[in-house]
Amino acid sequence: MLIMDAVLETYDATGFVLWPVADQPADHLPVLSGRLSMREVGTAMAVLTNCNKSDDAVGARGPQDGTWQVSQLLSADRVIAPGGIRIQDTSTGVTAPPGCCFGLENWRDWLEWMNGEEPWLGHDPTPLAERNETTIRLWPDMEHPDGLPIELPLARLPNLLSSVHTRLVAFLDSVEEWANLHAPPLGDALVAKLDEDLAINAPLRGHQS
Repeated sequence: MLIMDAVLETYDATGFVLWPVADQPADHLPVLSGRLSMREVGTAMAVLTNCNKSDDAVGARGPQDGTWQVSQLLSADRVIAPGGIRIQDTSTGVTAPPGCCFGLENWRDWLEWMNGEEPWLGHDPTPLAERNETTIRLWPDMEHPDGLPIELPLARLPNLLSSVHTRLVAFLDSVEEWANLHAPPLGDALVAKLDEDLAINAPLRGHQS
């Protein structure tokens, strides 16, 4: 069984104190969905706000609270979100985690496979992908290509990405609920910013229902 998830790398939430955050999973890659607790959403927001602070705000002194922290994200030219798309094949136990520098903001690039293109999927680890007319064969790390690849049928890719899309929309609803608790003056602006910069609510191009 193939499972595709949108995950967020949470190292930047370590030691965060401006609002409640959850204990982090061992791999620091929680799945973004509507099933997160408010503390888990708080962890995601700690990561996103820390990663998108302006240079002037890094190390800033003076009063800082949750609303100030969220305002830093709103001033970013484009939100970046460490993490990305993770694929797991439960039948073989092979997992392909997201590569560095191919953040969640680029998740829709996976649809390029449907147009005969090959998207760049990041590095450290750097995936190795081979595509034929019907299948993508994906090794999690090109430096260790001797293990089993993930066999991803192209015909299944739109539906797998659709499941990611659905869970991201639900995550955005949870962000709205969280913002009403921790940054109510900025809730609407926060949801709109994440929706636009992470391309969440827009129709999924190429999906066949």
